[in-house]
Amino acid sequence: MGADSFELEHTPESLSLLDRVEVIDSHTGGEPTRVVVAGGPDLGQGTVAQQLAKFRQEHDDFRASVVNEPRGSDVLVGALLCKPANTSCAAGVIFFNNVGYLGMCGHGSIGVAVTLAHLGRLSVGASYLETPVGVVKLSVHDRNRVSVDNVASYRHRKNLTVNVPNIGPITGDIAWGGNWFFLVGDHGQVLDYENVDQLSIFTWAIREALGEQGIRGANGEIIDHIELFGPPADPSVADSRNFVMCPGKAYDRSPCGTGTSAKVACLVEDGQLQAGARWRQQGITGSVFEATAHCRDNKIFPTIRGSAYITGQSTLLFDRNDPFRLGIVAS
Repeated sequence: MGADSFELEHTPESLSLLDRVEVIDSHTGGEPTRVVVAGGPDLGQGTVAQQLAKFRQEHDDFRASVVNEPRGSDVLVGALLCKPANTSCAAGVIFFNNVGYLGMCGHGSIGVAVTLAHLGRLSVGASYLETPVGVVKLSVHDRNRVSVDNVASYRHRKNLTVNVPNIGPITGDIAWGGNWFFLVGDHGQVLDYENVDQLSIFTWAIREALGEQGIRGANGEIIDHIELFGPPADPSVADSRNFVMCPGKAYDRSPCGTGTSAKVACLVEDGQLQAGARWRQQGITGSVFEATAHCRDNKIFPTIRGSAYITGQSTLLFDRNDPFRLGIVAS
C-alpha cells in the first residue's frame, strides 16, 4: 500500500477549539501506543521530518493534550499519522511522549502496523513507514506479530565513563538505534520488575549526569535514553534482560525496539553477534523482542520482531470550558 491510498481526516480548527480526536490504543510487549487516526492538526506537505518541525513549533499543545494526564499518562507514547513524502510508504508517522518527540519508536512502529491492519489499511506482507529519521520496513506476519526493519544503527563511543553524583563512575557505550542511548552492562543493579523504583532513580541520575557534563550524541543531540543490561530471567527464553529509562522519566515496559537496535549494533561491531543471527532481548516486564542484524554499505540495519494487541478504540473529547483540556503540563 503506497502513499496514494493514504487518507487522514484533519480538524480545521486550532487545538483550543477541538472537540473530538479519534484514537486507537494498543500495547507492544506491555508498552502502550496511542495512534491518532482522525482529528489531528494538518501539517501540510513535505517530509515527515519537516512535518515534525511544524508539529513541534505550532501544535505542541496537541501532543500534550493527547498523551498527558488527564487523558493519558507518563508512559503513553503517541503516534500521529500523517501523509508521507515518500510515495512508496503506506503512511508517515510522528512519535511523541509526555515531554516531546521521538525520532523513531520500535514498539510504536509495531503498534502502528497492527493498528493500520485493524483499520484495513495494511494486510499481511511488507509495507513501508516514513518516520522523521528515515523509512522503515514493516512486515505484518498476522494480526499481532510484526517485524520492523529499522534505520541504520551504530555505536558512537565505546567505554565512556561518566561520574554520577552519589553513585560514582559508570562506564557505557553511546549508540544510535533511531534514538540516542547510553548502554551500561556493569552497573551492580538487580534487573527485576520488583526493583523498578530503584532502577528508575539510578538511570535518571545517569541521564542527568550525561546532560550536566555535556556528553552528547554524534551531532550534539541529547542522550535521552538510558539502558541497563544483565542476564535474562530464563536463558531458554532470552539472551539478555534490560531496563530502559525513557525521556519523560518513565521506564519502557517493552524491551525497547530502538534500544534493542542500539544494543545489536554494538554486539555486531564487537564481533559478538553475526549478521543474521538471532538476539532475544527481554524487557523488565518479561516480554521479549527477537532481533537480527544485516549489514550493507558498511552499515548495520537491525530487524526487530514483536507482537502488539489492540486495547481500545475511542474518541477523546475536548470540553472548551475544561481548564485541563490541553493536558496537565509542568509550568
